[in-house]
Amino acid sequence: MRRIGTWIAVGGLLLSTAACGGGTAGTAGGGGAPAAQTLSVGFVAEPANLDFTSTEGVAIPQALLVNVYEGLVKLDQNGQIVPLLAEKWDVSDDRRSYTFTLRKNVAFSSGAPFTADDVVFSLDRVKTDWKLKIKSQLDVIDTVEKKDDSTVVVTLKRPSNGFLYSMATRLGAMFSRTGVSDLANKPIGTGPYVLGSWRRGDSIQLQPNPAYWGTKPSLSSVTLKYFKDATAMNNALLTGGIDAISSVQAPESLQQFADPNRFQTVEGTTNGEVVLSMNNGRPPFDDKKVRQAVRHAIDHKALLDTAWAGRGQLIGSMVPPTDPWYEDRTGDYPYDPAKAKELLGGKTYDVKMRIPNLPYAVNSAQVVKSQLAQVGINAEIEPLEFPARWLDVVFTQGDYDMSIINHVEPRDMSIFADKSYYFRYDNPEFGELLAAADEGTEQEQTESLKQAAKLLSDDAAADFLFLFPNLVVAKKGVTGLPKNAIAEQFDFTALAKQ
Repeated sequence: MRRIGTWIAVGGLLLSTAACGGGTAGTAGGGGAPAAQTLSVGFVAEPANLDFTSTEGVAIPQALLVNVYEGLVKLDQNGQIVPLLAEKWDVSDDRRSYTFTLRKNVAFSSGAPFTADDVVFSLDRVKTDWKLKIKSQLDVIDTVEKKDDSTVVVTLKRPSNGFLYSMATRLGAMFSRTGVSDLANKPIGTGPYVLGSWRRGDSIQLQPNPAYWGTKPSLSSVTLKYFKDATAMNNALLTGGIDAISSVQAPESLQQFADPNRFQTVEGTTNGEVVLSMNNGRPPFDDKKVRQAVRHAIDHKALLDTAWAGRGQLIGSMVPPTDPWYEDRTGDYPYDPAKAKELLGGKTYDVKMRIPNLPYAVNSAQVVKSQLAQVGINAEIEPLEFPARWLDVVFTQGDYDMSIINHVEPRDMSIFADKSYYFRYDNPEFGELLAAADEGTEQEQTESLKQAAKLLSDDAAADFLFLFPNLVVAKKGVTGLPKNAIAEQFDFTALAKQ
């Protein structure tokens, strides 16, 4: 047996992005009563409901994952997999069997004990009840068996490098066998917080879970305050209506918060790739040359400078620098309008660019529209309310020619392997490379995923505008703020006020 994951789950992590974040859970057995401190954080994209097993997008796990729901493992801020509800795990020599040793004396907020039966129930539910496409990531599971109340054995159909990483995402969230009757409105988890109230269209309030197994939150309540536009959110921080902005939606506005006696700014990275999607399944973007022309037509540095005040990073692929298989692919399609026109063969096209009504997408779309017009592609911009309308029209129906969205889920290049995904990209070779990467050694995984990223780029399956930065602004005295954001959740347990 190879022993992995004997880390101690201690505090000290917080992540955030424009659409996601993540962080730390408390240490077992510590903490006292929460101080009478409240904290309000500004967000965009309010959840349509609270069930992240059936609703796409990150707004729900952003609020609930790690805070209300916990998994057996989680990602730390460096992208490492560390224990949470599992104290440790052992992996068999053939890499097909994972034995998880669970923490004892853990209970759901309903009072029901957390045992191996709940692990079996939760993982079986992914296959039978989850509605999201990403549930296929756990198709590699063959059986989930209870050995005793504190031990679970998960057997895979084949070795998988991606299995444990997927378990650190929402897919690994643990649910009570008696707590799934109304997931859209009444979340029941083992986390440090419980749902206090939800004022639709305004805010979600989380309150400490008095029975939490780990370190109790230092805050007596946390409010996620939702705003329709960046200006309103900025004004709320300036006037004291909120204590922090989870992710700055207009980087040029940072100068408003330059006074160090009042505010603090934290800047880091995320794994959110801002993608210019092209519908590979219908004209004109079913033609590889047209997609390649788009990539040559865009001056990415000028776009980043104009649309996002130069904040962020150009990467040229669907792989962020925090992943081991990252390669700088920004040189694959240098800005070359003449080459773009040559690839178009003198033809012109009228296309519909349906985008979410989020600042980064609206700003980027204006630049893309201007640059594409110079090579003969005329794009009509149509902002759609996010998340509901964009998820329905673009993501679900695939009724679009182009779009722009920040893909924030960790290690999400595999979405291109699903030809029914809204990109409508279909190349069997790409899926074969992913399969080889999942089953191979670490070195083989890295090499295969580098090849997969290069194939996506060569095929111009999409254009990768920039890596979204993590920009957090808060009042002076708010502690536990993130540097980087590489998971879906925004963990509030590290936040405190001085």
